[in-house]
Amino acid sequence: MRCWASSAYSSSERVRCSVKAGQLRQRVTIQQKPTVTRDGFGAEAPGWSTLVTLWAKVETLTGREFVEQARAGAELTHKVTVRYYAMIAPTMRVAWGSRILEIAGVLHDDHQREMTLLCNEAV
Repeated sequence: MRCWASSAYSSSERVRCSVKAGQLRQRVTIQQKPTVTRDGFGAEAPGWSTLVTLWAKVETLTGREFVEQARAGAELTHKVTVRYYAMIAPTMRVAWGSRILEIAGVLHDDHQREMTLLCNEAV
Protein backbone atom coordinates (compact mmCIF):
# COMPACT_ATOMS: atom_id res chain seq x y z
CA MET A 1 0.00 0.00 0.00
CA ARG A 2 1.02 3.60 -0.41
CA CYS A 3 0.81 6.64 1.83
CA TRP A 4 -2.31 8.55 0.78
CA ALA A 5 -2.66 12.27 1.36
CA SER A 6 -5.93 12.66 -0.52
CA SER A 7 -9.24 12.67 1.30
CA ALA A 8 -10.76 10.73 -1.62
CA TYR A 9 -9.83 7.51 0.17
CA SER A 10 -11.66 6.24 3.21
CA SER A 11 -9.77 6.02 6.50
CA SER A 12 -9.56 2.21 6.15
CA GLU A 13 -7.72 2.60 2.80
CA ARG A 14 -5.21 5.17 4.11
CA VAL A 15 -1.90 4.00 5.50
CA ARG A 16 0.22 6.10 7.86
CA CYS A 17 3.64 7.09 6.56
CA SER A 18 6.41 6.51 9.06
CA VAL A 19 8.39 9.52 7.81
CA LYS A 20 6.44 12.70 7.28
CA ALA A 21 7.35 14.85 4.28
CA GLY A 22 8.42 17.73 6.55
CA GLN A 23 11.18 15.58 8.04
CA LEU A 24 12.78 15.05 4.61
CA ARG A 25 14.52 18.45 4.44
CA GLN A 26 17.91 17.77 2.88
CA ARG A 27 18.46 17.26 -0.82
CA VAL A 28 20.77 14.31 -1.58
CA THR A 29 21.98 12.73 -4.81
CA ILE A 30 22.46 8.97 -5.09
CA GLN A 31 25.44 8.24 -7.34
CA GLN A 32 26.31 4.98 -9.12
CA LYS A 33 29.65 3.20 -9.39
CA PRO A 34 32.37 5.02 -11.28
CA THR A 35 32.15 5.14 -15.03
CA VAL A 36 35.21 5.67 -17.19
CA THR A 37 35.18 8.89 -19.21
CA ARG A 38 37.85 10.71 -21.20
CA ASP A 39 39.21 14.04 -20.05
CA GLY A 40 40.29 16.90 -22.34
CA PHE A 41 43.63 15.21 -23.03
CA GLY A 42 42.12 11.80 -23.91
CA ALA A 43 43.18 10.14 -20.64
CA GLU A 44 40.72 7.92 -18.78
CA ALA A 45 39.14 9.67 -15.80
CA PRO A 46 36.84 7.74 -13.44
CA GLY A 47 33.63 9.58 -12.59
CA TRP A 48 30.40 8.90 -10.75
CA SER A 49 27.04 9.16 -12.49
CA THR A 50 23.82 10.40 -10.87
CA LEU A 51 21.10 7.80 -10.34
CA VAL A 52 18.48 9.98 -8.65
CA THR A 53 18.11 13.12 -6.51
CA LEU A 54 15.84 12.72 -3.48
CA TRP A 55 14.65 14.54 -0.38
CA ALA A 56 16.13 12.97 2.74
CA LYS A 57 16.57 13.17 6.48
CA VAL A 58 20.31 13.00 7.29
CA GLU A 59 21.41 12.27 10.86
CA THR A 60 24.97 12.00 12.16
CA LEU A 61 25.22 8.95 14.42
CA THR A 62 28.85 8.62 15.52
CA GLY A 63 32.28 10.05 14.91
CA ARG A 64 35.77 8.77 15.61
CA GLU A 65 39.35 9.77 15.09
CA PHE A 66 42.14 7.31 14.34
CA VAL A 67 45.79 7.00 13.38
CA GLU A 68 46.49 4.53 10.60
CA GLN A 69 49.92 4.00 9.04
CA ALA A 70 51.23 7.22 10.59
CA ARG A 71 48.32 9.27 9.19
CA ALA A 72 45.59 10.84 11.28
CA GLY A 73 42.02 10.57 10.06
CA ALA A 74 38.42 10.80 11.13
CA GLU A 75 35.24 8.97 10.18
CA LEU A 76 31.60 9.91 10.68
CA THR A 77 28.63 7.55 10.52
CA HIS A 78 25.33 8.83 9.13
CA LYS A 79 21.78 7.53 8.82
CA VAL A 80 20.03 8.77 5.68
CA THR A 81 16.26 8.18 5.45
CA VAL A 82 14.58 8.50 2.02
CA ARG A 83 11.35 7.44 0.38
CA TYR A 84 11.57 3.92 -1.07
CA TYR A 85 13.57 3.70 -4.30
CA ALA A 86 14.19 0.12 -5.41
CA MET A 87 17.44 0.68 -7.32
CA ILE A 88 19.58 1.94 -4.40
CA ALA A 89 22.38 -0.52 -3.48
CA PRO A 90 25.34 -0.58 -1.08
CA THR A 91 27.76 -0.14 -3.99
CA MET A 92 26.56 3.45 -4.43
CA ARG A 93 27.27 6.68 -2.58
CA VAL A 94 25.32 9.72 -1.39
CA ALA A 95 26.35 13.26 -2.33
CA TRP A 96 25.05 15.66 0.33
CA GLY A 97 26.11 19.19 -0.50
CA SER A 98 29.89 19.09 -0.72
CA ARG A 99 30.08 15.90 1.37
CA ILE A 100 30.36 12.33 0.06
CA LEU A 101 28.84 9.47 2.08
CA GLU A 102 29.72 5.88 1.16
CA ILE A 103 26.68 3.58 1.56
CA ALA A 104 27.55 0.70 3.90
CA GLY A 105 24.06 -0.81 4.17
CA VAL A 106 20.50 -0.42 2.87
CA LEU A 107 17.55 -1.21 5.15
CA HIS A 108 14.04 -1.47 3.66
CA ASP A 109 10.84 -1.26 5.66
CA ASP A 110 8.26 -4.04 5.25
CA HIS A 111 5.81 -1.93 3.22
CA GLN A 112 8.29 -0.37 0.77
CA ARG A 113 7.51 3.15 1.96
CA GLU A 114 10.95 4.24 3.06
CA MET A 115 14.51 3.04 3.30
CA THR A 116 17.39 3.79 5.61
CA LEU A 117 20.90 4.10 4.23
CA LEU A 118 23.73 3.55 6.71
CA CYS A 119 26.69 5.58 5.47
CA ASN A 120 30.31 6.35 6.33
CA GLU A 121 32.06 9.61 5.62
CA ALA A 122 35.86 9.84 5.64
CA VAL A 123 36.97 13.26 6.83
